[in-house]
Amino acid sequence: MKKQIITLVIAFICTTISVYAQLTEVEKYQKNLSNTNIDTVAWMHAGTLNIGCNQGFLHNWAAGGELGSITISGLFSGNLTRYKHKHIWSNNLDLSYGLFYAYSNSFVPRKLDDRIDFTSKYGYKMKPNRDFYFTALANFKTQFTQGFDYAASNWTNKPTSNFLSPGYVTLALGFEYRKGSQITLFLSPLAARMTFASSEFTKLLPTGAFGIEYGKTSRTELGAYFSGRYVKELSKNIIYKTRVDFYTNYLAQNTLGANGLIIKKDNPGNIDWLWDNLLTFKASKLINVSLATTLIYDNDIPYIPANDAATEPGNGLGWWQMKQIFTIGFQYKFK
Repeated sequence: MKKQIITLVIAFICTTISVYAQLTEVEKYQKNLSNTNIDTVAWMHAGTLNIGCNQGFLHNWAAGGELGSITISGLFSGNLTRYKHKHIWSNNLDLSYGLFYAYSNSFVPRKLDDRIDFTSKYGYKMKPNRDFYFTALANFKTQFTQGFDYAASNWTNKPTSNFLSPGYVTLALGFEYRKGSQITLFLSPLAARMTFASSEFTKLLPTGAFGIEYGKTSRTELGAYFSGRYVKELSKNIIYKTRVDFYTNYLAQNTLGANGLIIKKDNPGNIDWLWDNLLTFKASKLINVSLATTLIYDNDIPYIPANDAATEPGNGLGWWQMKQIFTIGFQYKFK
């Protein structure tokens, strides 16, 4: 009880805090770079960091509700790019993490968000004064900590995922259209994607997990890959970032059961999607608002309705995976 009281006190004094960082270098030059890719030698870096903390407290509240709660979330999106004449080396890192604490479950943390996503690209300009590059790309995705199905009984002893389980690595060769620091469009007709996971998780269901067969620890795909990124300063106080990825597996084929019947339909036409969106709004010198949404479609990760699927808000999305995080709070800016 003493621990719970201390936690409630912390929840009561915790205010909505958001840290927003915008890192820029050679701002005047970078503004020109957004309009044309000129020949130069320079490092460019930019990033946004949002850290939010929201709390709630109720006492003798007739309408009912969670007596005490705390939500903590953080999101980082950064870029580091090296320009050297016809060569360009671009690195993008997206990190996010969020936890929810509630009095009703003794403030045992429940995860709201968890993501590590790193992309590194090396490009060589094909012709002077043109925006096309021959490019090699490497992308890595995973998560920080264990994931759970909180609807399951005794869920604390039944993790469904963990760091590097799953882990995704994509290696691709292709061509990229790059317009300054605002637009990049990458297309690869030859891209390998590897999925890794501990057998602890691929043995949870007879069908395996994350597209990996039962009991195995990896899967390799070969296909085509497209990735597009766009950054737009809508106004002095509003910045919009979006990213869309598509992947099709040339090796995809239907899975047959012991009786010869199809138990899983798959073909190169089942394209995997990822669509990220981040909108940040500087409401004032002190207040910052951000809205982040992610949509994912992966034919290898089927939709398994929960017991309360009929009343779940996102029930109509089916196989689509969706994440939405809204943060509002104080702002701190540095260069």
